[in-house]
Amino acid sequence: MEKLKQRVLRFLRENPGQLFKTKEIALKLEIRDGPEYHALQSLLRELADGHQLERGKKQRYGTVGSRSTVVGRIHINRYGYGIVETEEPEKREIYVGSSSLKTALDRDLVAVSLLAGSSPVRVRGEKDRRPEGEVTEVLERGRSTIVGRLERSKNFYFVIPDDRNITRDIYISRESLINARHGDKVVVALEPWESEHLNPEGRVVEVLGQAGIARTEVLSVARAFNLPTHFPQEVLHEAKRISSAIPAAECRRRLDLRDLVCFTVDPEDAKDFDDAVSLTVLSDGNYRLGVHIADVGHYVKEGNALDREALKRGTSVYLVNEVIPMLPEKLSNEVCSLKPHEDRLTYSVFMTVTPEGTVKDHEIEKSVINSKRRFTYEEVQRSLDTGKGEHADVLRGMRTLSRILLEKRLREGGIDFETVETKFRFDADGYPLEIIKKVRLDSHRLVEEFMLLANQTVAKHIGVARHGDGRKPFIYRIHDLPDPDRLRDLSNFVAKFGYKLHINGVNAKAIERLIESVKGAPEEYVINEVAIRSMAKAVYSEKNIGHFGLGFNYYTHFTSPIRRYPDLVVHRLLHEYSAGVSNERKSQLSKRLPSICLQSSEMERRAVEAERESVKVKQVEYMARHLGDELEGIISGVTNFGLFVELNDLLIEGLVRMRDLGDDYYLYDEKNYSLIGRRTRKRYRLGDKITVQVMRVDIEDREIDFRIVENR
Repeated sequence: MEKLKQRVLRFLRENPGQLFKTKEIALKLEIRDGPEYHALQSLLRELADGHQLERGKKQRYGTVGSRSTVVGRIHINRYGYGIVETEEPEKREIYVGSSSLKTALDRDLVAVSLLAGSSPVRVRGEKDRRPEGEVTEVLERGRSTIVGRLERSKNFYFVIPDDRNITRDIYISRESLINARHGDKVVVALEPWESEHLNPEGRVVEVLGQAGIARTEVLSVARAFNLPTHFPQEVLHEAKRISSAIPAAECRRRLDLRDLVCFTVDPEDAKDFDDAVSLTVLSDGNYRLGVHIADVGHYVKEGNALDREALKRGTSVYLVNEVIPMLPEKLSNEVCSLKPHEDRLTYSVFMTVTPEGTVKDHEIEKSVINSKRRFTYEEVQRSLDTGKGEHADVLRGMRTLSRILLEKRLREGGIDFETVETKFRFDADGYPLEIIKKVRLDSHRLVEEFMLLANQTVAKHIGVARHGDGRKPFIYRIHDLPDPDRLRDLSNFVAKFGYKLHINGVNAKAIERLIESVKGAPEEYVINEVAIRSMAKAVYSEKNIGHFGLGFNYYTHFTSPIRRYPDLVVHRLLHEYSAGVSNERKSQLSKRLPSICLQSSEMERRAVEAERESVKVKQVEYMARHLGDELEGIISGVTNFGLFVELNDLLIEGLVRMRDLGDDYYLYDEKNYSLIGRRTRKRYRLGDKITVQVMRVDIEDREIDFRIVENR
């Protein structure tokens, strides 16, 4: 036995960082079935029990401390397995099976041991395989509270989490209920959880209201995404101390533009106005375009309480009927809001633009303005359509320039995704009466193109080394090239609708031609959504790689410092660099900016998800009043459990479940995005127009079920 022990230990030491099954060790040591193999099994168990070997999942063995451990954020889905995004430079993704999660919950920071010798795992619906690992330690909880519905069994209470990615119910003792009752939507604080064999425990810290009521469900969205709905007193006091009056000395230090004709253009229900525009046509035919942005950095200083809270929030969040602002109202709606006929401190970018859309010169200056008008998009559009109204000549010139800029951007590789949004019309009690598809007007494009140009100009101003002063640490808005496999999937998807997407390498112009070809078609919104999902996600980064979707080599976010933290930092950096900074300060910024970019990107992602969920709540609430209605739609997705149907104009998606296709037994044809009746050979295909009836609506689960209405 001693000789066998030495052979085993020698083999495992020669293969550090790996775990092996008993059969694999036997094969390497040329041990065959029989007494010697049984002796090997006994020896391995004995060595592991004595802590001379490490025993991993599925009876794999290696030297103590041999397993490679990585750290990352785990994302667990409703199927029970997790994917860990590691913090290594190569950003690997590790698959963790449900039996290897230990006490990890979705979004936790975890340590994971790789299972060497195991085959890479491919999960449903994906082509890539990932190495497999198991959680060894939960380093940090991704959330301190969880939102869910309180239920009562015979002897105890428990909370079923709203987030279906949390697959364990949470036990609640009677002493921890406060005033919560069976059926309430509650916020639960997690207690320390050590044993995977027991469900986690928690205590109720807030009762949101009766589950299933729309107002409760919208509030639960904010709590579920851990969005702060109140400012700390320290932050409010700091904001309160800010004076609304602008000292004359401050105006003298700035470019005085108070006589300049500039104005804001915003949605009708906007509460804050952080950008104004101006335009002059020069005698040589060039345009002098001015973009004037609220100088939030003058009031929010690096490191103060306002700044720390703004960094924590990262962005304002626009839920349906509720805004969770990045900055207190004193700043966002008052001193920093570019209200008409009031002096305001700004950061101005003036660009001299040729009739071909090329920026031949630019100036970036701290300024003071006095907006001459607060326009809504609809007012600007009426002026453009009729040629009448205040500043009609300036608006016509702006439309001409915006069209020049758009055409130039598309020629040079930009993609003009037609993202469609909806808005709600509510009754006096806040219930949605109508869902209205927002129309993208020329006035929207006008402002969009000017903001894009200002952001691009600022990024070039810093990113292109000037006067030999070398690279300056900065925040860029970047958008990586799309994954070729995803583009192939997109090509196959649109082919089912009768469209062609020729992908030769990574070709932005081919995608733009596709987007142009679907305009006005019933499937336009579906194809735009799938095309956007096939793209990489735009993020903030201190490393510039350009912006694929816009076709820009340099791009940043400068134009919305009231509602986006990176814009505020960009303002500060511009000001610092204009005054000159030391190498020590540059080194300090190089270390600081990556964490700001990471935090801002994460909070932006969370805000987008929360906004979508709040819209879904209101969509489902609207459909609850339309049970039994028959509506036209388009098949937007085909799965092995049914058909997803998107309703025309309403842009609401529901499911026709396989069990409700009662006229036949349907088979899923994955390759052709179809369901085919086994007996009738009836086919339901992606992109088919269809009439459905609203059968079931579940506000709490945010689900809508349809059934197909046969042509009569």
